[in-house]
Amino acid sequence: MPQLSTEILAADGPGFARATELLRQGALVAFPTETVYGLGADARQGQAVAAIYEAKGRPSFNPLIAHVHSAEAAQRYVRWNDLAERLAQAFWPGPLTLVLPLRDGHGISPLVTAGLETLGLRVPAHPAGQALLQALDGPVAAPSANPSGRISPTTAAHVAGGLGGRIAAILDDGACGVGLESTIIGLAGPEPMLLRPGGLAAEEIEAVLGRKLVMRNVHDPLTAPGQLLSHYAPGASVRLNASTAAPGELYLGFGPMGNAQTCDLNLSETGDLAEAAANLFGHLHRLDALGQPIAVAPIPDHGLGAAINDRLRRAAAPRD
Repeated sequence: MPQLSTEILAADGPGFARATELLRQGALVAFPTETVYGLGADARQGQAVAAIYEAKGRPSFNPLIAHVHSAEAAQRYVRWNDLAERLAQAFWPGPLTLVLPLRDGHGISPLVTAGLETLGLRVPAHPAGQALLQALDGPVAAPSANPSGRISPTTAAHVAGGLGGRIAAILDDGACGVGLESTIIGLAGPEPMLLRPGGLAAEEIEAVLGRKLVMRNVHDPLTAPGQLLSHYAPGASVRLNASTAAPGELYLGFGPMGNAQTCDLNLSETGDLAEAAANLFGHLHRLDALGQPIAVAPIPDHGLGAAINDRLRRAAAPRD
């Protein structure tokens, strides 16, 4: 693809105006959400959405999430239901994506849904993301702003390092707070289904719904982003549940580390899963830059730990 001069835009009035102008022109703009930086295109413009796939090298069968500024805006594109209303009232804006059936006359490019009859929608809480979406007043398809399968970006510098020269602009408003992508809940079937764990714990969602979520089988067809088995991958190999690093490995720790378990970086020295989630991709970026295999300490598999382990398993999966 042709080399572009990627603009770095401040999160202010002129920056939002320029970002909105570029999106309306069909250009790609990376912008911050509370989870990670997203690579945005107007979800109604097929050529713009195709440019996302080209810039990321993303498989065409992996659907994209459309970001909107409110639950009312979401209802322009999908068939709403009572469960969606309950979850939206409880968790939007926030790190939750709802997958619902498309409504007639939705206007969404089929490249966003990868040909499916459903659409994943999210209302981000980040002030800069909200300001951009309100200025555009339209759906923005936005996967994470990184080359496909690589570590997700939590700063503008991460975006520039992976996609600089491939996209029109980056709206820079510092580091993302949550650090993990959104939790995805499917509401198109008979029971609510956890399609991808993420920045909102499944237990919190189940408490609002008053029922258990159905778990997706990893061998089911792709219905939402983030379901490829090898994903979020550093350049070197990743070894999980490691008590120590082997010779030549870097060690990503979790929790208090004794003298026999020194680590190169620690996701959370106090064992705080929210802190670990926020640090996950940034720490993987830093270790990946050193060009050595990475060993990762065991992470508890509950709450946000389930999402952290999901990302780590994908990072460690065999590469094609």
